[in-house]
Amino acid sequence: MVDGLFTNDPIVAQNFFLEIDGEVISTLISVAGLDIEVSVSRSKQSGSGGVLQEVKGLGSATQTSDLQLSRVAPLDSTSDKLWTWFNEIRGTGLVATDRAGQRKNGSIVLYDTARNEVARFNFFNSWPSKISTDQLNVESTDVVKESITLVIERLERVK
Repeated sequence: MVDGLFTNDPIVAQNFFLEIDGEVISTLISVAGLDIEVSVSRSKQSGSGGVLQEVKGLGSATQTSDLQLSRVAPLDSTSDKLWTWFNEIRGTGLVATDRAGQRKNGSIVLYDTARNEVARFNFFNSWPSKISTDQLNVESTDVVKESITLVIERLERVK
């Protein structure tokens, strides 16, 4: 092991929150989809003797996944900001909504045990496409959880 290779404590993935437009709107149990990928376009040509060979992998568009969030279900969905946003996106009854105008920017923010921010993933032009509640069972003593899918256009790790 090389001396000085690990100079800081690692990030512990246990304290993280969902911020929308700079305001914490939910604590989270889990997050998936913090993926940033540059798609690759391969350039190919024929080499000596007509043998096809790959020449170069070129970076193309940056892609992001939908965010998959899990949290404890709120006691009252009518006062919950995430449910309010979801209901505004999907519209109610026959009322049409401006879905493009309901897209929001936000962050997944990680904190250490001393409540210091240690990492931040900013996402842009997002909207909740799905909220699903855990399966209910009369024999269970587990808390009820919700899974939320956030569609995002761009993701950046800024810290």
